[in-house]
Amino acid sequence: MGAMGIVVRACAPPAPAAAAPSGSREAAQAQRRSKPSRTGRVLVLGGTGRVGGSTATALSKLRPDLGILVGGRNREKGESVAAKLGGQSEFVQVDTRDAGMLEEALQGVDLVVHTAGPFQRAEECTVLQAAISTKTPYIDVCDDTDYSWRAKGFHEQANAAGVPAITTAGIYPGVSNVMAAELVHAARSENGEPERLRFFYYTAGTGGAGPTILATSFLLLGEDVIAYNKGEEIKLKPYSGALNIDFGKGVRKKNVYLLNLPEVKSAFKILGVPTVSARFGTAPFFWNWGMQAFANFLPVEFLRDRNKVQKLVQSVDPLVRAIDGIAGERVSMRVDLDCSNGRNTIGLFTHKKLSVSVGFATAAFALAVLEGNTQPGVWFPEEPEGIPIEARKLLLERASQGTSNFVMNK
Repeated sequence: MGAMGIVVRACAPPAPAAAAPSGSREAAQAQRRSKPSRTGRVLVLGGTGRVGGSTATALSKLRPDLGILVGGRNREKGESVAAKLGGQSEFVQVDTRDAGMLEEALQGVDLVVHTAGPFQRAEECTVLQAAISTKTPYIDVCDDTDYSWRAKGFHEQANAAGVPAITTAGIYPGVSNVMAAELVHAARSENGEPERLRFFYYTAGTGGAGPTILATSFLLLGEDVIAYNKGEEIKLKPYSGALNIDFGKGVRKKNVYLLNLPEVKSAFKILGVPTVSARFGTAPFFWNWGMQAFANFLPVEFLRDRNKVQKLVQSVDPLVRAIDGIAGERVSMRVDLDCSNGRNTIGLFTHKKLSVSVGFATAAFALAVLEGNTQPGVWFPEEPEGIPIEARKLLLERASQGTSNFVMNK
């Protein structure tokens, strides 16, 4: 539904808005770099949701000096979130489907963080286009292959406007991409040539991350899985190809299944690894059975219908919340790299709460862009123009706050 572009001040006045940049790419870049970081203003779209609210909270903890604008359609929820964040926060009522309202909300903003999913079946990159139009740096937490490459299609426009942008900048994809890039970089520095890269993910229940995450999972069941085998693209059945993977202490062995995730294609094309795949699993065990049943028996047309899936999610949300209360919210990622010289390395990342961890992951990307690490254009996390090699360590340190297990190059 539509909403008027009204700013509601929840607490103390924010830092003064920065002046609008001039038309040239060089001027836009120079102005961003000249702004004192203490006056940075970040607009979190979807800020009243689980992922957006977690991102805003993490930003306020990592950088208390930032002015955080909580963007959403629900005034009551938005004011509540902004009030909890403290005196540097405001609520901005905005509808991400309205380009004019978006451009108005982006005035004087140093970075926009787009968390208003689900991204599956979204046909336009409205927020990214508004960011380019207003010369506002941008990141999103997109977890859809088609949407991420549609965003990548705006690379030249963003470059010409001097706008740095990163797509798929959440936890997975996002932090997992950077972990993969670090493994590949380390292997090549020791004369190893990567041959196979595998992403494994586990989440207890929905990880407490809300109905949007559940809708994403169902929508992914309606997509063929794109993977790569020795340089060839292959299509596989969703939620098939089960493997039993050891995620280390606190999680141990879990079954994981093939899903169509964007980091597979971006890692193949950008990191140049010939064999790449991604698998995901959840708990309790009957959730995996349910996912397999949905994939096997629900019509593909249903699983590809965003509105029908969202209605299904709303109907089962009370049950999901109850199960989450029992299963917990633990999240774990394992990234495996095999090389031609026999070198095999892994990265592990485990946090007891996905709903908290996703916020720190996204905030880590936000701060990297604010600190001037990202070049103009639209980038994936593993591209050095998006997150330079020398900036990866700090990003991973920020993203891994609160983890019970974080190991790289094991």
